[in-house]
Amino acid sequence: MALLTDGAPAAGRRIWAVGALCRAVADALEARFNPVAVRGEVTGFSRAASGHCYFALKDPQGQVRCAMFRRSASLLDFQPRDGELVEVTGRLGVYEPRGDLQLVVESMRRAGQGALFEQFLRLKAKLEAEGLFDGARKRGLPLRPRGIGIVTSPGAAALHDVVTALRRRAPHVPVVLAPASVQGAQAPGELVAALQSLYRLAEAGSLDTILLVRGGGSIEDLWAFNDEQLARVIVASPVPLVCGVGHETDFTIADFCADVRAPTPTAAAELAAQPRETWLAALDLMRERLQDAALRRLDRASQRLDQAAAHLGRPSARIAQQHLRIERQAQRLRFALAARLRRAQDELATLRDGLRAGVAAGLERAARANERLELRLRLLDPRVVLQRGYALLTDGASGEAITSAGQVHPGQAVRAALADGEVDLQVVAPTARNRP
Repeated sequence: MALLTDGAPAAGRRIWAVGALCRAVADALEARFNPVAVRGEVTGFSRAASGHCYFALKDPQGQVRCAMFRRSASLLDFQPRDGELVEVTGRLGVYEPRGDLQLVVESMRRAGQGALFEQFLRLKAKLEAEGLFDGARKRGLPLRPRGIGIVTSPGAAALHDVVTALRRRAPHVPVVLAPASVQGAQAPGELVAALQSLYRLAEAGSLDTILLVRGGGSIEDLWAFNDEQLARVIVASPVPLVCGVGHETDFTIADFCADVRAPTPTAAAELAAQPRETWLAALDLMRERLQDAALRRLDRASQRLDQAAAHLGRPSARIAQQHLRIERQAQRLRFALAARLRRAQDELATLRDGLRAGVAAGLERAARANERLELRLRLLDPRVVLQRGYALLTDGASGEAITSAGQVHPGQAVRAALADGEVDLQVVAPTARNRP
């Protein structure tokens, strides 16, 4: 914080609270770098009792502290050692309790493809500077796609996985395959041509989602998806494009350019085709977000506990109690999530039963009202009156109804309508009667 000579803050400058400054720096790092891939030498590697790993990555120019939580550390296929050169992917942030820059590592592998990786980083930096990775230009996927285009090799296992997922989730959605090689020198050109053929269909309104997919492999196997021309064609897509290349830990230039990055080909299909039961999907999404938030909170709490344990030296009974307390909290969270889902399902069932009962009652009331109306109509039917011995008289010439004795004269032809037929009559003498 800049100060004037008399001790007052410099005019026009913002004064940050320490925590707010840490959060602002963390947000800036998230927007600018993440996800990030880093290569460096391991130093100070240690694994805590919780299963979390702590170490630093360094090279001659710098060093960054790293944390690898238990879930990610369990996926390692080797034991990192001090002095070992590795490549990691993760998310850069700020550990707010100490204000330290920290890289939360999600995957790690031994460095071995140095030249290709350097090319990857150079192209990534170039395209990022041009704004090709800008999140503001990326679009969300339609909930109800009209058609889905797929770019992959016809013989790839990824195609089978994607088609199977689409048939299961949205069998009514048309799918168009644009075949292309996904590996080798000719692959980038074929991928570009396949995408452009789907773009024409999209511009005609036949497609509104495109999937670019292939299975996992080494950096050499996936290199076609690090092609600069392909990256620019992906950015030019007229509809949202999902990239599902490799496994969850694989990143290519195509991933950064696509509107949506999927960890696997199957995941790409699932993102593009929402299931019909959208309310169930919404419930699942809410549950996953709540669970992820709870796990992140537990991870942070566990990390603080690990830091405290490091200061204390050996684990103590108090630390063991804290671990037990955290496990109990996690168990309660799981039970609460399950109970919330059950309540939601019960409420839906109750609403469905109530709707059915209401419809049935409405139909019954309508039927009774219809019966009453029909009875009234029958009572108003003139034929019912005629059946009681009355007759309807009309003038034999004009057909007009005769309702008064004054309307007839001797010798006039009259027609009487009875219940079972008509009779032609002739008036002898009209007689008018006074009614009491």
